[in-house]
Amino acid sequence: MKGTDLADSLIAGAVGTTALNIVTYLDMTARARPASQTPDESAGKLAGAAHLNLGSKEQAANRRSGLGALLGYGLGMAATVGFAMLARGRRQPLLRAAALLGGGVMTMTDGSLALLGVADPRTWRRIDWVADLVPHLAYGLTAAATWNRLRPSGTTRH
Repeated sequence: MKGTDLADSLIAGAVGTTALNIVTYLDMTARARPASQTPDESAGKLAGAAHLNLGSKEQAANRRSGLGALLGYGLGMAATVGFAMLARGRRQPLLRAAALLGGGVMTMTDGSLALLGVADPRTWRRIDWVADLVPHLAYGLTAAATWNRLRPSGTTRH
């Protein structure tokens, strides 16, 4: 992978993750719902598995909150790096790329929640799935559009 492909994929991942967060915050505002605790819980489970001491009760809560957000950005950017490797540096049809990126990140996120025992997606209601799907679609569309925008003209792969 060329350095420009890596840089562009990281940019696309950051843009996509920002879009996911914006849509999530809009949902929280519209439905007056609290923030999800799953990122914090995931960070806590991973820290526990790594035998990391996060400090006092208050420090640990704050660190889990920060680590949870960082895990989200890391996952969003790692997904676009993997996508860039598959795309071999070329533009991709927008809807296919958006579905691959959004669906891939949603699968990795929900799968990690299940593997860590933080949540069981099999028990989610329809509204829970919609609340999960819409931000991931926003991620996929913006990450794919950004990736394509950063690619040189004439590099679309069909």
